[in-house]
Amino acid sequence: MDHAETSLLGEYVPLLGFALLFVLVFRRLGLGATLGYLVAGAIVGPQVLGLVGDAEGKLGIAELGIAFLLFLVGLELSPGRLWRMRRDIFGLGLLQVTICGLIVAAMVWFATGSSIGAALALGLPLALSSTAQVLPLLQSAGRLRTPLGERAFAILLFQDLSIVPLITIIAALSRNPADQHGAPGWMLGLFTVAAIVGLVLAGRYLLRPLFRLIGNLGEREMFIFAGLFTVIAVAAIMQRLGLSPALGAFIAGVMLADSPYRHELEADVEPFRSILLGLFFLAVGMTLNLHAIAERPFFVIGMALALIAAKAAIIMGLGMLFGMPRRQAFALGVLLSQGGEFGFVLFAQAQSAMLIEGQAASIFGAIVTLSMATTPFLMMATKRLRTEPEPSAAGLDLPRHEGSNAVVVGYGRFGQTVAQMLLSQDIPVTIIDTDVEMIQTANDFGMKVYYGDGLRIDMLRQAGAAEAELVMFCNDGDKIDTEFLEAVHYAFPKSTVFVRAYDRRSVIKMKGAPVGGVVREVLESAVMMARQAMQAVGVDQREIDKTEAEYRKRDNARLDVQRETGDLRAGIDGMITHASRAAAIEVDLESSG
Repeated sequence: MDHAETSLLGEYVPLLGFALLFVLVFRRLGLGATLGYLVAGAIVGPQVLGLVGDAEGKLGIAELGIAFLLFLVGLELSPGRLWRMRRDIFGLGLLQVTICGLIVAAMVWFATGSSIGAALALGLPLALSSTAQVLPLLQSAGRLRTPLGERAFAILLFQDLSIVPLITIIAALSRNPADQHGAPGWMLGLFTVAAIVGLVLAGRYLLRPLFRLIGNLGEREMFIFAGLFTVIAVAAIMQRLGLSPALGAFIAGVMLADSPYRHELEADVEPFRSILLGLFFLAVGMTLNLHAIAERPFFVIGMALALIAAKAAIIMGLGMLFGMPRRQAFALGVLLSQGGEFGFVLFAQAQSAMLIEGQAASIFGAIVTLSMATTPFLMMATKRLRTEPEPSAAGLDLPRHEGSNAVVVGYGRFGQTVAQMLLSQDIPVTIIDTDVEMIQTANDFGMKVYYGDGLRIDMLRQAGAAEAELVMFCNDGDKIDTEFLEAVHYAFPKSTVFVRAYDRRSVIKMKGAPVGGVVREVLESAVMMARQAMQAVGVDQREIDKTEAEYRKRDNARLDVQRETGDLRAGIDGMITHASRAAAIEVDLESSG
């Protein structure tokens, strides 16, 4: 092995080792992987331990991670989704980038006394937030599909789209003589339009047939090669034309967004995106000029705090303008208040355009890094301010007996179906629940739901259970057992009790309970899906009925044994498994032979 290969391995071992260590620690602390990569890069870089060099060279390679990220963003932009989110993307997103960019640029100009061009080159990138940090925060909290999550995604999406115009603005402001001899802005615009048209045509008449051919061959590794080739080739073509490689990658994603291969491409490209984006943040950490930051710590901290405050206030105001509740708008502002990873790319562009010096790029890169570091802490500190207060039960009616023949406890997705089907047969129903928000929503739809805890005997009596023929526990969870049901039967002997069970364990807990029926909440829907699946692959209808009957027979027999013994593993030989089917097939073959 020659010296160059030894040196390469000697650099990447500590780089990846420190990245692994710090990402694990920062994830454990709830601070996100991005900060872990940045800190690891700063420590192994030339300014601390000096274990790894050539940060600029590594940054150039790692910028492919940005291209892969935008390719995946493009894959998400199906025409239907774009149309549904058009107001938030192109309204809220445009206003956020424009207003935040101009106000932060004015702050930079006032704080530094720099030229207008330099202030714009530094201020406009600070309007962008961290997609790599915000989206994982939303996913881990399960809020990506909520109104807050969708608004945040729309803004981040427009921010990703705005990178290309921002690069164009920096190029137009360039003081670099090499850039001055380049094509004028209007010609660059024509080149951009021509490149986009060319890429769309290439996608339609070259890429789609290529992926169709690979799909017919069934070679998975060829999908990976084709995906990588698409992103890198398109990015290289755009770079050759003097345009943004990120724009090329984004267009490539959009070209394939409504193709049948989109999900396959996402799965294949995502690991490369994650690795390269991690290397990008490591390289950014290596390029941070810690000495320049140490010389002006108060400026870095003060500017980071001013950036967070300004963006949070502006985004909150825009959110309220677009109809978001005050607390939700405040949450949106806090969530997107940090600088973003694309700021590093744009600062490098501004430095290349001779609009700012390397020291300024390092200082403002540190401001972005510090603002990103505050986001998890801000989200924790403002949780009480961001969270909507629990709806009050004041003013809601308590249960009362109105001659109903059925009492339904719980008006969730299960109880709604039960109650509506009973009402369709003119069976009077009294419904009680403890979810205030759901009660208010049900009342808006014309359904009367009373507030009360249906697991209390006195509340059931108040609802008329003593005279009702049916008492139906449709509430979620696993709180009902034999002891409770015996108490209900003793209090209301005239009523037939039906219970929604969470799973088999819930059924076993109700062993010997005096009930008219226990229904596992997902059993019937699972059986229905299996029937539809068998029908889709051509199984005869009589065979489908036979299969369902056989499954129900085995399942009921197994459940009876489990009830008797209280052991979930009892009757395991009655399950239909791969092993049992193989044995049955072997017996059939022997008998036929």
